[in-house]
Amino acid sequence: MMKQTAPHFLLLTQAQSNPDPMNRGGIWRFVLEPIGSSNRIEVSEEEPGVWGERLQLLAVVRGLEALEEPSRVTLITPSRFVGNGIRRGLAEWRENGWQWERFEEKAPIKHCDLWKRVDHALQFHQINCRIWDFDEPHFHRPRPNSRNRISFGEIESARKLSFAEPSESRSVQRMEIVSDRIKSAP
Repeated sequence: MMKQTAPHFLLLTQAQSNPDPMNRGGIWRFVLEPIGSSNRIEVSEEEPGVWGERLQLLAVVRGLEALEEPSRVTLITPSRFVGNGIRRGLAEWRENGWQWERFEEKAPIKHCDLWKRVDHALQFHQINCRIWDFDEPHFHRPRPNSRNRISFGEIESARKLSFAEPSESRSVQRMEIVSDRIKSAP
């Protein structure tokens, strides 16, 4: 069981695949910010030959691996693949030797190498995963339901609120602003 005094981080992840089928690849990005501190790590990298779900998962893996000590992490990702895998899939996949049943046959888990890295991170970190779609010009993907959209500007505004007075209550208030939007989603 993790101590309540473990640092708490907000981890936002994004990925965008190159739409040109002749130039497959994409960019992953994560923002890692300790709750109650103005320090923040933003990392992005281009990955030739990597796209889609693997790119989304890679952003999460790199963000979790950037943590230097056991931590509580609120992960906000636009990927249902990642969110559902963390919430429901990992324990079952681990028990089944990293396989799942598909058409009554055992099949390897897609992107097993990255899922094992997430599973390893869960040995050290407590992760609360939220699925959210970010609305930013560089990472815009049209979605039919705009209620699940949040801009990095809204998160930035909430972050600034927490630094107006350096206190745990301000950090909690900031997280409540972001989580209110998350909770109102279906």
